[in-house]
Amino acid sequence: MDFPLRRDRLSARLPELGIDALLVTRLPNVRYLTGFTGSNGQVLATASERGTVFLTDGRYTEQSRREVPDMKRGTYLSEFPKAFAQACADAGVSRVGFESAGVTYRVYEQIKAAADGIELVPVGEEVERLRWAKDPEEIALIEQAQSITDQAFERILAKLVEGVTENEVALDLELTMRQAGAERLAFDSIVAFGENAAEPHHHPTERALRGGDVVKLDFGALAGGYHSDMTRTIAFGEPPAELREIHDLVARSQQAGVDAVRAGVLGEEADRASREVIEEAGYGERFGHSLGHGVGLEIHEGPTLRRSSEDELPVGAVVTVEPGVYVPGLGGVRIEDMVEVTEDGCRVIGTSTRELVVV
Repeated sequence: MDFPLRRDRLSARLPELGIDALLVTRLPNVRYLTGFTGSNGQVLATASERGTVFLTDGRYTEQSRREVPDMKRGTYLSEFPKAFAQACADAGVSRVGFESAGVTYRVYEQIKAAADGIELVPVGEEVERLRWAKDPEEIALIEQAQSITDQAFERILAKLVEGVTENEVALDLELTMRQAGAERLAFDSIVAFGENAAEPHHHPTERALRGGDVVKLDFGALAGGYHSDMTRTIAFGEPPAELREIHDLVARSQQAGVDAVRAGVLGEEADRASREVIEEAGYGERFGHSLGHGVGLEIHEGPTLRRSSEDELPVGAVVTVEPGVYVPGLGGVRIEDMVEVTEDGCRVIGTSTRELVVV
């Protein structure tokens, strides 16, 4: 990972933002800029690498020495506001931006009080925007996470037997992904049987599997700090005819979304291409969420694929394409894959079949 290049790109934005420095506090952004994996760290990014400093507390002195060897580092006991004020003084900055999505009002008041004479300016998602386009090393880690997810999907099919519960399958998925090399789950797995599949974000229960149920599985792994995200809806025995038809419909909708993704396309355009397929079939009201989102150091990040999204997809972005149709009392279907955005289209990441699997 070329962390200095990432910091240079951020530093180049500071004059356009009208600030001398930017305080980065959101941990995914800190990791993106430094490689630091601990639970407490901050970056004061200035116009020059010489003035940029990484801050953390004494618990991480050795870890930061190992993970952030190419930066000026500072440690503190419990007084981050004082450390921030000193870093600003050392760098000679007076107008400092802070991540409005990462600093609580309490911390804002503390650093404002400590950094007398420093003007604090709220700044939007500057680092997040840099993270949209993945570099080859990031793509490789996302592919590694997806490979683990694909393996878990293949193995879980044999565990779907009459009477097994949603909770048991969710636990099995976690164990299988861990055994395959995952650091941990990318997010809490969604396992939904039968009528429960009508809930887009169902939490697993003691509902037991019965013949004719659809089984919706939304899960992913974490590898090297990067996430995967996949959904498959399969059938345990022959499903109701309407659900088989809905699966075919969602598959067509997903393919339309995949076909629409390419560099320069707006998120709303991809969403519309997929959504129109479902609307024309009369199920528009049953598709109540966005088409997709970016995936990387966070499971949900930019760019977004949704109604009214003006996010322009860049080359190298990894986004999900995940249409769904949900019918209360009957069940639901979602099919989801991550795709890498290219100049003339996109590349599906992963190998799991998108056909309706009947077990």
